[in-house]
This record gives sequence, structure tokens and C-alpha cells, in this order.
Amino acid sequence: MIPVILSGGSGTRLWPLSRQLFPKQFLPLCGEPSLFQQTLSRLDNLEMQAPVIVCNDEYRFIVAEQLRALNIANADIILEPVARNTAPAIAVAAFHALQKNDDALLLVLAADHVINDVEAFHTAISKADVLARDGKLVTFGIVPDKAETGYGYIKRGNRLGSGGYEVDCFVEKPDLQTAESYLLSGDYLWNSGMFLFKAQRYLDELKTYHPDMYSLCESAVETMASSIDFMRLPAEVFSQCACESIDYAVMEKTQHAAVVPLHTQWSDVGSWSALWHIRDKDEAGNVIVGDVIVHDVNNSYCHASSKLVTAVGVDNLVIVETPDAIMVSSKDRVQDVKLIVDKLEKASRSEATMHRQTARPWGSYDYIDQGEQFLVKRIVVKPGAALSLQMHHHRAEHWVVVKGTAKVTRGDEVIIITENQSSYIPLGVKHRLENPGVVPLEMIEVQSGSYLGEDDIVRFDDTYGRD
Repeated sequence: MIPVILSGGSGTRLWPLSRQLFPKQFLPLCGEPSLFQQTLSRLDNLEMQAPVIVCNDEYRFIVAEQLRALNIANADIILEPVARNTAPAIAVAAFHALQKNDDALLLVLAADHVINDVEAFHTAISKADVLARDGKLVTFGIVPDKAETGYGYIKRGNRLGSGGYEVDCFVEKPDLQTAESYLLSGDYLWNSGMFLFKAQRYLDELKTYHPDMYSLCESAVETMASSIDFMRLPAEVFSQCACESIDYAVMEKTQHAAVVPLHTQWSDVGSWSALWHIRDKDEAGNVIVGDVIVHDVNNSYCHASSKLVTAVGVDNLVIVETPDAIMVSSKDRVQDVKLIVDKLEKASRSEATMHRQTARPWGSYDYIDQGEQFLVKRIVVKPGAALSLQMHHHRAEHWVVVKGTAKVTRGDEVIIITENQSSYIPLGVKHRLENPGVVPLEMIEVQSGSYLGEDDIVRFDDTYGRD
């Protein structure tokens, strides 16, 4: 059995914490670690092969770092040049798995789900395993505990062996009255978007119902460029795939669909209200995260990342603070947060896509201050890591070490600087920053020049294969 972790999606409804270049699946929204890491850790004590991670090219270093933190060194990371929804992503994983094992079973999981009862999850996998080996395309249906209008549903049909059921039909998100009738009937389950099936069975069904997608994904895997750390799908092939979910492409058409009920608290954390629902609350029904002080506040979600947040006399609100943005919404209107992100994107605001602190494979940097022709960053370099050998056409840089030791290449010169020492990098000079020590290197970088954009980098050598 091979876990396939689908790690795409931008999570715009959880802005400003979730952003295009660092979306919700990589955030610790329900305590440490991140949702992505929790998804992998949930598989502990099960007999599994190395996981296959399918994600956007932009997330490759985030994924690699979070895998490293879990001591997972043998994962296959497949990079999508463009997002094409779940059907092509799973097809690519299936073709890849069959290169290693003709009988491969795929356990397909989303990277951003919360499942509280891990034992119940393992039990459901065991039940689904029997059905999948018998040729069924098994999906997991969450036994509903309330009338929910935000999820699609699966109506179960005749009982099968091993505690599963035939799928009678998939239904779209219902209105409240319909959702209440589903709950009362006991025949409907929430569509979780998790699956277990033979890789070959899925591809056979895809070939029947979507032959173009089958052929394109087969070709993309055959021509996939592999390196030590990543496998890149060719953009010219993969981008031709239809953007379609596995439900529309296969599950709603196949005659081999089965569903196994899963009894657990579950969420796809699709909004701030969903996160409020699953987090622990105080006696007034508030979820408090970070440095927050409230008075006479009820049923609210208050999150502080970098500053003290206070609230008085409010009810049913979501208040989220990050170093560069504050979002306030009625808890009943959180689905419309996406509309704010749309406006930010139309205005070309960086807050739509990235945080003030930006992750890099060698560490991170944080914007401290910016003005006309100057920019100040706080840079953290992991032990043993190095930035690329590079130069800039439009800016000079001044580096001041705050903590640790830096190895600085500056033209033909290589020097070591430590705490309270500095180095100046003139415009147009090749340079590199490295951390030769065993503790993180922390430093302040002051850039000055006529243009300070991140695209003013000419790389001559890079450990991480960046252009």
C-alpha cells in the first residue's frame, strides 16, 4: 500500500494565515505539526511503502523540509507545473507506482484534513483494503453528526463484505432542509475525498471514461525529469490535461465504486468557521490562539501571530492578525474571505500570495522595513546550508551577523564573520552566504539600490537546482 498525499490547493478562505505560496496544508492550524505532517504521522504503525507526494512546483522546498522534520527520507515528490485537480494528480501517482509494483494499492489522502480518531481511521483502512484488493474503488464516507451544507454527500447502497457498501450515488452540497433529511435517513455520508484502490484499476477506469487524460498522464510520467530530490512533470504535456476531480472523472461513472463509513470527527478545514468548530474553546465559546486578551467576547476565533490582539464586547467574529495583515469577519461570512483575496490579487498586492516571512530551502527571510531605495531583512540560515553563488545588477548589500557564524564569499575573497561583525557586498560582485556552524545563523541584511526586487538575482551555482 502506497500513501499518495495530494498537497495542492491554496486555501484562500483561510487568508491571511494561508497564502498562495504557503497554503493551509503546511501550517500548524490545529496545533503542531502542520496539517501535511499530521496526515503523514496518522499513518504510523500501518504497513506502508514510502509515500508519494504530489504538489505544485512552488511547494517543493516546503514539502522537502517538512518531510525532513519527520525523518522521512525516502518519499517520492512529484511536481505539477500547473494545477489540474485530483484526477490527473492521482493518475500520475498511479503510473509512477506501477513502475515499481504491478499490484500497487494507492491510499489517496488530502494533505489538509483533520481526523481526530486515528484508531477508527486505521480500522476503516483495513476494511477498505479487503474491498480494494477485490477490485473496488473505495472511498471513505464520514458518518455525519450534523446537517452540513458545506460538504458533498455519498448515498450508500447495498451492503458489501468487510463493512463497506456499494455507492448508490454522489450528491452535491445540499441546502439545509435537504441536509437535515440526509441526516435523518442515515443513508448519507460526507464525501471525504479519501480513497483506496489498486493503481491499475483506477487507470483502467480512467482509460474507459477519460482516455485523453489517461494518455496525457501516461506520457507525462514517461517523460518526467528526475533528480535526487524531485520529479518534474513536463509542462507541455501535463498542462493539456483537463482540470477535473476524481469524482467527476471516474467515481461518479464507474460501476466499481464502494464506500466505507468512517466514524470520527473530521474536517477539511475549509474556512475559519470550520477551524473554530474543531478547536478547543474557552467557557465563552472562544478559540484563542497567541497573545490575545478579550473581555465580554463570545463564540469567536481570535488569532494573534506577532502582536497583542484585544477585543471587547463582540460576538461571533473571526479576528486574525499576521505581521502584515489583519482580517476581521463575521463567523457567518467567512466563505467570503476569498473575495478579499480576489481584490488583493487584482490590485497586485503581495499579501495575497506570500507572507512577510518567506521560507527558502536554506532557511527563511523576513521583511523588517522598506523605503525608497532601501530594504531591511532578517535572514536565518540553517546549519550547513548555503545560499546560491549570485550577483545583483541594481543593489548592494550590507550583512550584520546577530547570532552564529557566517562564511562569506565576496568576489575572490572568502571570510568568516561572527556575532556583531559585518560584511559589505558591492553592486555587481559575485557573492555567497553560508552557515558553517551547528546553530542557525541569524543576520540583518540591508539592501540599497535603484531596484530591490527578488528577480534581480543572477545565479551562478545553486545547491537546490534553482535557475
